Amino acid sequence: MRITVLTWLESEQANEYDGVVDHVAAALESRDHDVEVVGVHGDVKKLVRGIECTRPDLVFNLMEMFDDNILGDVGVAGLLELIGVPYTGCGPGELYLRQDKGLAKKILHYEGILYPRFAVFAKNAGFETGGGNLRMPLFVKPLRGDASIGVDAASLVHDSSELMRRVLCIHDQVNDSALAEEFIEGREFYVGIIGNETPQALPIIEMDFSGLPSGAPHVLGHRAKFEEGTPEFDGTHAVIAELPDELRAKLHKISLDAYRALRVRDYGRVDLRLTGTGEAYVIEVNASCYLEKKSEFAMAAAAGGLDYPTLVNRIAELALERFHRRVHPIAAGGVSQAEMDALVTEDSVRDARGSSPAL
Repeated sequence: MRITVLTWLESEQANEYDGVVDHVAAALESRDHDVEVVGVHGDVKKLVRGIECTRPDLVFNLMEMFDDNILGDVGVAGLLELIGVPYTGCGPGELYLRQDKGLAKKILHYEGILYPRFAVFAKNAGFETGGGNLRMPLFVKPLRGDASIGVDAASLVHDSSELMRRVLCIHDQVNDSALAEEFIEGREFYVGIIGNETPQALPIIEMDFSGLPSGAPHVLGHRAKFEEGTPEFDGTHAVIAELPDELRAKLHKISLDAYRALRVRDYGRVDLRLTGTGEAYVIEVNASCYLEKKSEFAMAAAAGGLDYPTLVNRIAELALERFHRRVHPIAAGGVSQAEMDALVTEDSVRDARGSSPAL
């Protein structure tokens, strides 16, 4: 296939992007796909032109924002829908659910999935509760966004004064509403999931906080994720969880239920906390989670027998299969691989010979 890897640039003049782009492109090329990278900061015309010039059979969508707007990935997915090109990951509606953590929690509540009680402090608009009076300590973070933006040790607050200071900090520095949720003390797990109609849960990853300084909160903030050489970065690492079969099955079921409830497509990751009494809380559902070669998601896939190139190409296959089921409703009833291959006509899979202009 001709596959375009779509990514965000820090500026229109910059030509540097996250290392995950090269990892994904190399994985796709290893299976003989013709791969082009299109990087855009905030120019809609350049994005459209990039898709037109590369003429992809599939867009591997790694666009996590657009311009300087952390909600821009919603608009990018909507644009890809309007263009009519198949793409990996969630559509605009599902991505919005991922971004609005308060709304996502309400859907989890409807589905009977346990989550921390919370309140949303909207900028200049008071607050909205979700589950009664909250018990301290609370964990305060931006309502939207990912990559632990606005999350550090100060996110854990123990009284109302600390709470309001942290809420105002998020309002001013992140320019977002603040989500305050009850802090769940316990073990932290990540469950990667791949698939659509019959999603499969990967081996469970546990975050080991044992290397943190004494008294440091067991949270994976921005420093722990990205600032090498800091006590937070050096004191945390991901490991394959060693769990009894019954507990593993329980965490898998909860994660799959949350994945389906929020309509995640192709691949994603569910973050959970397990209390000492055995209650498992869904902390967050990450649609189109970070796919770098050393990420927790890739680590889980490898533990489940999927090497990195196989994982990336499986995501591409899932997206294309989903698109063809949408275009050809007869496929929704289930078809063989040979029948599915027959649906991929010469019109939908173009000649991959030649190269596209660099953008």
